[in-house]
Amino acid sequence: MEKKLKVTLKRSLIGCNEKQRNIAKGIGLKKTSSSVVVPDTPAFRGMIEKIKHLLVVSEL
Repeated sequence: MEKKLKVTLKRSLIGCNEKQRNIAKGIGLKKTSSSVVVPDTPAFRGMIEKIKHLLVVSEL
């Protein structure tokens, strides 16, 4: 079974640069406190690493 990650946007995207906003959009996060479940792949791990200061990540 493939591992999954639950990613929650805990900080606002206001004040973030365009690249960080696009990364959040690519993960599927739109509003503060929104959550998505994504597969645990190197691509998503890299995206999460770029904006980890805005997120809370937990393994499922």
